[in-house]
Amino acid sequence: MSFPGRHLIRCLAAVVLCLAALPVLADETCEGNLVSGEGVLHAPVCVPDNPRRIVVLDPTFTLGMTIELGLPVVGAPLFGMSDENLRDKAVALGVEDLGAVTQPNIERIIALQPDLIIGSGMLDPVYDMASQIAPTVLISAKWRDYYRLIGDIFGKSAEVSEMFDALDARIATIREKAPDVTVSIVRITSWDFQVYLDAPGAYAPFAVLSEAGVKRSEYETPDDGSTLKRPDWEDLAQLNGDILLYIVGGTNASATNGRHEEVIENPLWKMLPAVEAGRVYRVDPATWMEFSGIGSANAVLDDVERYIISRP
Repeated sequence: MSFPGRHLIRCLAAVVLCLAALPVLADETCEGNLVSGEGVLHAPVCVPDNPRRIVVLDPTFTLGMTIELGLPVVGAPLFGMSDENLRDKAVALGVEDLGAVTQPNIERIIALQPDLIIGSGMLDPVYDMASQIAPTVLISAKWRDYYRLIGDIFGKSAEVSEMFDALDARIATIREKAPDVTVSIVRITSWDFQVYLDAPGAYAPFAVLSEAGVKRSEYETPDDGSTLKRPDWEDLAQLNGDILLYIVGGTNASATNGRHEEVIENPLWKMLPAVEAGRVYRVDPATWMEFSGIGSANAVLDDVERYIISRP
């Protein structure tokens, strides 16, 4: 998710004066629940017992998880999403489109009269202003911890545990089937290559991939704590897995501006071992770049079964 633009800051600044008179509850006067814990920014935050009008600030983790838990989301930034399935679910549930995640429509948020705003910790720069509209919870955590925090906040910890139990059972079954092959994964954008690594802080879909027992190449399993590499053309040769998965599109125009075709027709791409062996597969950016919860985790596992177990 991109850092919120200056436009968002200016919009929030324009409304903060008229909202400054709203009461801000101190801990001792909270009549709802005090939310705290590792990963919750600006804790403790006083939230209503049963929020009925939730505005979500990001169209990935928070939107997907709140919808999976059946929470009353009334607004979220839906513009530009590549996850059409999640967007369609949100629209069917009556979620108001707040625009792009980097420039949400502040007037719409105010008009929705939310009793809770929730989103990713990457939106921390707008916390002070957003919290003048409604109690605001921002979360910065790995995806499983993120989900558990949302479950705790809304009294759905048991449901989240059951969902993880089912997911972990499937992961265990897939681990038993995983073939002894290496898999390389690269994202093609309009301007570079991106390799999300197998590391302790890996982005959610790649963490699920590791849990499922999928081995990556040496280049993709560093021990320096990094989670992303941006290889140049020559470095592509280090993506020497037996199978190659690649991601195109999503929040950039690489699927439509000719960049994708340029890459796959390049001799350096054609020399990759998996490409030469005919074991190269394009995967959905909605799954791999807009991860949003249990549904996304299962979609990653679907790709493991489809492209790695069925075609080792």
